[in-house]
Amino acid sequence: MSQIQELPFAAIQFYTTASYRCSYLPNEQARSQVAAPGHLIHADNYPELVAQGFRRSGVFTYRPHCDRCKACIPVRVDCEAFTPNRSQRRALKAHRDLRAHIMALGWSAEHFELYSRYQAARHPGGGMDDDSQAQYRQFLLASRVNSRLVEFRDGQGKLFMVSIIDILDQGLSAVYTFYDPDVPGSLGTYGIVWQIQQCQQMNLPWLYLGYWIKQSPKMNYKSNFKPIQCLIDGQWHPMPDDVA
Repeated sequence: MSQIQELPFAAIQFYTTASYRCSYLPNEQARSQVAAPGHLIHADNYPELVAQGFRRSGVFTYRPHCDRCKACIPVRVDCEAFTPNRSQRRALKAHRDLRAHIMALGWSAEHFELYSRYQAARHPGGGMDDDSQAQYRQFLLASRVNSRLVEFRDGQGKLFMVSIIDILDQGLSAVYTFYDPDVPGSLGTYGIVWQIQQCQQMNLPWLYLGYWIKQSPKMNYKSNFKPIQCLIDGQWHPMPDDVA
């Protein structure tokens, strides 16, 4: 295990996991680079890790570190320059009556029921559609950084969507969103545009969307939120139009 010399906190180290089946590209094996020890990663230094391509799953902070593949590209939206396109404006209009409630991370049986329905409908057989309550808590409700849970409800109080976001000094990081799979009108698109608008209101320049994978339909949608930047060889660059 060796130190990440480029970070301003020399105590943080990293290790590479054993290979495992890739969740996004069939027939590929993946590895992750994990920042450790976890208790030294907190709200003050986590933004620096995000800017270098790391994300978190619960208290597990990682970035792709595969042997043969570099398909996972960290991306972030330039929120100041963002203007919604036609389909994004339709999503905003379709869900304009939803109200967002921002709160601390916490358990809710109502949230878990929605999460379970979302996984069963959108990711059947992916290993997450049979998540237990313990796995859900570990995945979404455990955090050592500045995190929030956002509920989206209609005027009658019906729950439509839940987003988990991390607040950084230069932006927001979209951790995970799940929503009612039976509701039409691109709730997922609405949720991302809402987060971009939050960045604009807070004068935060970036919304970090995790990893973009051109070959994966599950991830390719992220390139629709323009202008968008990608992290290549440690530097952020505008994503070329002919790549997305």
